Amino acid sequence: MTKKIISRRSFLKSTAATSLALPYICTAYSPAAPASDKITIGMIGVGRQGISSNIKAFLSMPDVRVVSVCDVDSWRQDNAVNAVNKYYGKNNKTGKAKGCRAYSDFRELLAQKDIDAVMISTPDHWHAIMSIMAVKAGKDVSCEKPITMTIEEGRIISDTVKRYNKVFRTDSEFRSESNFHRAAELVVNGRIGKIHTIKTGVPAGDIACGNEPDMAVPPDLNYDMWLGPAPVAAYTEKRVHPPRSYGRSGWMRVRDYCDGMVTNWGTHLNDIAQWGNGTERSGPVEVEGHGEYPKEGLWDVLLNFDIKYKFANGVKMTYKTDQPYTRFEGTKGWVHADYPDKITASSDEILNSVIKPEEIHFPLKCEKRDFIDAVKTRGNTLEDAEVGHRTTSLCHLGHIAIQLGRKLQWNPDKEIFINDAQANRMLSKSYRMPWKL
Repeated sequence: MTKKIISRRSFLKSTAATSLALPYICTAYSPAAPASDKITIGMIGVGRQGISSNIKAFLSMPDVRVVSVCDVDSWRQDNAVNAVNKYYGKNNKTGKAKGCRAYSDFRELLAQKDIDAVMISTPDHWHAIMSIMAVKAGKDVSCEKPITMTIEEGRIISDTVKRYNKVFRTDSEFRSESNFHRAAELVVNGRIGKIHTIKTGVPAGDIACGNEPDMAVPPDLNYDMWLGPAPVAAYTEKRVHPPRSYGRSGWMRVRDYCDGMVTNWGTHLNDIAQWGNGTERSGPVEVEGHGEYPKEGLWDVLLNFDIKYKFANGVKMTYKTDQPYTRFEGTKGWVHADYPDKITASSDEILNSVIKPEEIHFPLKCEKRDFIDAVKTRGNTLEDAEVGHRTTSLCHLGHIAIQLGRKLQWNPDKEIFINDAQANRMLSKSYRMPWKL
């Protein structure tokens, strides 16, 4: 098995404007296709992640055509259009190929009949509304993780995808990382015996900041549309993103738009935990946790946390800020996958074990290739809406337990807390009009 060439680490080191023409391993899985057979993609959100990683991946696929981009920041929108046109026109005498359309309102992009699918790379608070509207508009959807900010949002996304018979991909690359893929295969095929403990960790990368002054909205930004369903708030740079830059965005540390590391990286590592535990379409029955929030200031996501879960099969799981890893412990040993590419086990016998043809095999392909393949075959992706919802829910459950400061009992079938009205009120949220699910 070969490991994906472009890892999350290399993405974080890359620069947006100069990396679009670089090769991406997704091309290895796709034969050349005539124009009439290409899957047409609309990119919704072309900021840091969209421009440096997501557009690049789709451009590299000969059976895909990026036909439209959308962003509320006109500077980012223009850069994306120019990059797409330049890429497709690289063999023309002029060096450019015109044709990529640009939109400031995602609803206009969704109305285009010639778009087969969309890639949503916006701030988290937009994910659910955009995903649901895209599915209802007849589009297949790949959405950046975490796909929701509430458990209710996830249930509605999953049910809507099923009702409209559309393809959905939760855009996390960790099932495509060979060490995490290998760990999950070893576990589900019984190499460590019966699982009794799972441990996951994520980086403690979120920090606090002071109270930021109100600022004039940059001329490139449609700030009201950027806020969308979130509460009205005065503009300040650290609430949104650096103007005319692809630097790290402040919104990732503001709970109106993102829950921080608990869902950001958590939806990577906890997805592997759910995968190996066989609970990717279910969830825990008990959760408790504690964490530390900033005492003041604009950035208000968790600085650190320690969460404990219990599953119906008896497995206990801990999830905390530490280093990014997923570890499975069983009656016959353990296996441990560290980000980005290390895997260890309690014995060489486990680590070097061969998965036989008759045993469980998980496909190993990049997440974008997985999405396009499913769009073509109308099959299921490796991390569909239900799986993405359940993994994100695992993170939300821990976050709710931290906020309430007590152990909670959870019914994963009904998706409600048992005898806890206060906790159940935290399963959903209100939206600024006119936005709604």
